[in-house]
Formats: sequence, C-alpha cells, structure tokens
Amino acid sequence: MESMAGLKRTVYCSELRLGDAGREVTVMGWVQRQRDLGSLIFIDLRDRTGVVQLAFDENTDKEIFEKAFTARSEYVLAAKGKVRERSNKNPDIPTGDIEIEVTEMRVLAKSETPPFEIAENSQTSELTRLKYRYLDLRRPDLQRNILMRHKITKITRDYFDENGFVEIETPILIKSTPEGARDYLVPSRVHKGKFYALPQSPQLYKQLSMVAGFDRYMQIARCFRDEDLRADRQPEFTQIDLEMSFVDMEDVLAIGEGYVKRVFKEALGVDVETPLPRLTYKEAMERYGSDKPDTRYALEITDLSPVVKNCGFGVFTSAVEGGGSVRCITAKGAYSTLTRKEIDKLTADAKGIGAKGLAYVRIAPEGEYNASFSKFMTEDEMKAIFEKAGAENGDVILIVGDTKNSLVLSVLGALRQIAAKKLDIIDKEKYNLLWITEFPFFDWDEELGQFVAMHHPFTAPMDECLEYLETDKANVRAKAYDLVLNGVELASGSIRITDPELQSRIFTLLGLTDEQAHEKFGYLLDAFKYGAPPHGGMGIGLDRLVMQMLGCESLRDVIAFPKVQNASEPMTDCPAEVDEEQLTDLALIIDRNNEDAQASE
Repeated sequence: MESMAGLKRTVYCSELRLGDAGREVTVMGWVQRQRDLGSLIFIDLRDRTGVVQLAFDENTDKEIFEKAFTARSEYVLAAKGKVRERSNKNPDIPTGDIEIEVTEMRVLAKSETPPFEIAENSQTSELTRLKYRYLDLRRPDLQRNILMRHKITKITRDYFDENGFVEIETPILIKSTPEGARDYLVPSRVHKGKFYALPQSPQLYKQLSMVAGFDRYMQIARCFRDEDLRADRQPEFTQIDLEMSFVDMEDVLAIGEGYVKRVFKEALGVDVETPLPRLTYKEAMERYGSDKPDTRYALEITDLSPVVKNCGFGVFTSAVEGGGSVRCITAKGAYSTLTRKEIDKLTADAKGIGAKGLAYVRIAPEGEYNASFSKFMTEDEMKAIFEKAGAENGDVILIVGDTKNSLVLSVLGALRQIAAKKLDIIDKEKYNLLWITEFPFFDWDEELGQFVAMHHPFTAPMDECLEYLETDKANVRAKAYDLVLNGVELASGSIRITDPELQSRIFTLLGLTDEQAHEKFGYLLDAFKYGAPPHGGMGIGLDRLVMQMLGCESLRDVIAFPKVQNASEPMTDCPAEVDEEQLTDLALIIDRNNEDAQASE
C-alpha cells in the first residue's frame, strides 16, 4: 500500500464533464471494475457520487501501467491526470463523455475478493449483505438512499429553525414508565438493583420544555422500543419530535403540512397540495377499514346491511340482528383477475384475520353472475346488492358479515390492500397524504378486560366529550391526529392535558391510584402546578418518511446499520454475552436454567 502524501483530492468522480477537458484533476475511490485490452487498460473508479473512467495507454508511464494491470475490484486508488474527451462515449452515466488520462496513481489499499458484487439491485441474500454491511453500503442505490436521508434531515432542521423552533437534546437514560411497547432497560452500576430505560419517545421531556418556557421545541430524536419487528419497524429508530405552546390542533397541523410541503419539494421536486385532506377515525374505518388508509386507489367499503337485513341468507341476517354488519368492497373490472382460485386465496386470508368466511359475487362482462350465496337469495335481493355496491358487468364483490362490526371493517380493510396488489391498481408515482383526526380516547383491551388509553395518558379529550368520561368511554374522542402517507402512519400527535385535575381524573379512569400516578409521573404533575401553557405536538418517523419518499420496501434500505427480524445485528453479532466481571459490577446474575429452557422452546 502506498501513501497519499502530496496528493489531495480535487474533485469527486461524478462531477467531471466535457467542459473540464484539459483540466488536471485528482480523484480517489474504489475500483468498480478493470478492463485489460492489452495496450489499453480502463478502470472505472467509484466514490459516493458515481464513477469516472481512468485511461492507461502507450503514453502512460510503465510503472503506472503495471499498477493499473494489477488493480482489482475494490482496490482503493488515488489517480491524478488530465481530463480528455472519450472516443467511445457512455450515455448511461453522467461522466460518459470524458475520461482521465492518468499520469500518477497510487494504490492506497488492496482488497480481497468481496463476498458479493458491489452493484445496484444486488440479488445476494439480505442476510449476507447485512453481515458485510460496510460493503453493502458501497452499492450506489444504498448510498443514494443514505445521502437522501441526510438531505431530508438538513431540510428538516432548516424548516423548523426558520419557524422558530429550538433544538433541545433530551436524555437517553431515563426513568422507565412502561406505556405501550416494552422499554429497553439499562442496569445501573452505581445504584445497584435499579435501572434506567431507553426512551420510547421524548414525550415527558418535551412537555417539560414547554413548562420551561421554550415555546417551540424540536429534536431529531433517537427512540427505542423492545417489540417484534416488521418491515416498517426497528428496535431503535429516529423521530422528528416537536412540541408547541399556546396552540390548538389547527396550529400543529399547519406546521406539519408546511413541513411535508417543503421536504417533498426540496428533496423530490414534488408539489404537495395543501391543506391536506382530513378524515375522522370513524370515517376512515368505515370507508377504508383502516386508520391509516391508502387512498391511491378506490375499493371503498360499502355497508350492505340495510339491503340484506331481511334477506334469505341467514349468515347476513344473523350478523345484522346480532348488532354487527354486512359490508363489501367492489373490485371494478376484476372478473378475469379475481378468479375462483384467487378468491379462495382471499378467503383463506380473511379467515386468517378472524373472519368466518368470505362471500363473493363475480359478474361476467356479459352480465351473468356467480355468487357463493345466490341460492338463498331472490333475484330482487341480488339486484339490491348490486345497486348498493355500485357493481356493474365485469366487477367482483367481496362481502364480509359478522356480529362484530370492528372485525368486518378490519378484514375488509386488509382484503382491500391485498386485492389492490393483485389487481395492480396502486399508482406508485402518487404521494397521498392525509390527516386522521378524532381518534377514540379509550381502547378496549380484550386481555385486560378494561379500557386503556389509545394513545398516551397525556392526550386531551375533545371538549364536548368531557362529560362522558366516566359514563360512556367508548364514545369519548381525543384531540389526537395522525399523518398518513400511502397507507403508512408517518406521524402521530395530540394536544396535551395541562389541567392537573383533568389529568388526575384520566389517571383514575385508566386504573391508576394517586400513589401510582405520582410514582410514575410525579415530576410532570408537579411541574404543571407552576404554570403550564396549553401545548401540543407530534412525532414524525424519519425512517418511515425516507422509506416512503424513496419507494423502498423496508426500513433497512434507508438505515445505515439496521437490525434484523429478531432485533440482532449480523455484522457485529450483537446482542452478545458479556464478561462475568461486568455482571458482578452490575449485581446481575444470569438465570442459565431459564435461558436453556427458552432456547429449547
């Protein structure tokens, strides 16, 4: 390996153009590939911006030509030379009109043969790529994702700074207040037997920042949740966290809309029309079967209950009589795509979600129809279903009925997404943003057999619902709101409770005694005694935002060093065991019997 002493990079690889011909430059990077044509050698040199061709010919110094001959993929080179016009141009890359006639070259580092090719859209297994993530990150597509994330983060800071927000760092080691997902716990060496927690969000600290008088707070905050992973979940994630004083919900939503308008325009050149559409939670569930609906396609839910409540099909009538409903989605022009075989698959999907079955009607383009329940129905009853469902020739109607209305909606909401993918009706060029408002304040927990807070216990109920807090919990709505993009929740927030009496009332309704509430949240309740301004805010998932803006399938595509499904990191083999001495310092003992039992399960 050679030293780079005396050589300084003067330009990045992809910055050179035909107008630079004759210019002496120095570039540094990795060998993408080397092509030996005998008397000619070409090297594609790659850095984070792209590639440029290095040229070596009969005019090249013999020693330098020999270095070029021995260079292999992923060698690290420094090359100095003059830019010249290429004889065989490459229109597929920005630097395709030029090459560098190398006059000086140094091999800064050699490389073994990589375990996979450093190329876009690699087909190598993800586990292998994550094991060698530092190599995976050299791929141009991943580098573009990480660079776009950087750009979005910069736009974020600029926008909130220009709107009067102060960036405040809140602690990473905090008191555990288990709400929602599990906390990651950190044992204390000094205070043996006691634990810190890693924050699931900076919620309480940002509210205390409002009490402290900072008025507008923001933070690019690292958050942690010990929960099972999905494509859009990681145990550690980044949140654009904000809080505002002396505001109502409209003020917070306006700031959020201004942000998404700014970031989409500056990062992608996409104009987001504001104000954004809004749906109440109830409207979203009844129309789309989801509180985070993808509105890029139709397939809206229709309530068939009024036209089937007295029909001849007992499954439908019993669902309505039992206090539930019968609802459907109508897939337009889907007759040839949603075959009986495909509907059997959808039926299995519906049963997997909890439905007892899936009824259907397939209407042929000529008008004849086949229905799974038609033998129980009159022709007039079938026509009433078609009319209510807005069905025409060539359409398919998918119907779910149950005494639990929430189940009907959630099953159809899931089938709606599955059917849209099968029908290929999702416009991937669209960015459909909308607000979901008026969430239920309480959520019924089947396991606990009681109402729990749907959001966190500091969310304010809507003023008109205060009188129903004790008497009609199911109908209490919250001053809470979510921002949804293409079926993914991007942000969640609320107006907060600042009245100590109301906060105490809510804690009681959630089953917390005064002692328990003070043990968990005493410092916040004490702070509110000293003049808490009305405030509210939200957290915007930065990882999810970048993933959606770039059209990626997984958060792992926009995080430099992500975890996998079991919350481990293949590259560093973490989590890992620690020395007994470290455990002794922390007064911890590992229960090996329990550990072995879990491993055998």
